[in-house]
Amino acid sequence: MGQPWRYLMMAAGWVCVAIGVVGVILPGIPGTLFLIIAAWLFARSSPRFEQWLVTHPKLGPEVVKWRASGAIAPRVKAIALASMALSWGIVWLTAPPIAVVVSGLCLAASALYVGTRPSS
Repeated sequence: MGQPWRYLMMAAGWVCVAIGVVGVILPGIPGTLFLIIAAWLFARSSPRFEQWLVTHPKLGPEVVKWRASGAIAPRVKAIALASMALSWGIVWLTAPPIAVVVSGLCLAASALYVGTRPSS
């Protein structure tokens, strides 16, 4: 991988960390998902930042759990599924039919994935 890609992935990793931190503070934003993505990006661009993230006392434990077992905490799973349902409800009320169908299919696939992950 070339140097520009490495820097781009590192920058994207930091954007994901920022969104993840906001998600840890605010309900409704999937903070853990963005931290998992950040760890993946850092693993390919900066092992030092990856190590920092996975050993961070507040941000790292969920990433480590995900890597170990692919498990999602029951509370997090419930919030994710409820957020998806709420999002689709808003789309259903406000968007044209094609958007309702397409977003419904995407959210259904996402909900199936989240729902079938083991609980931690």
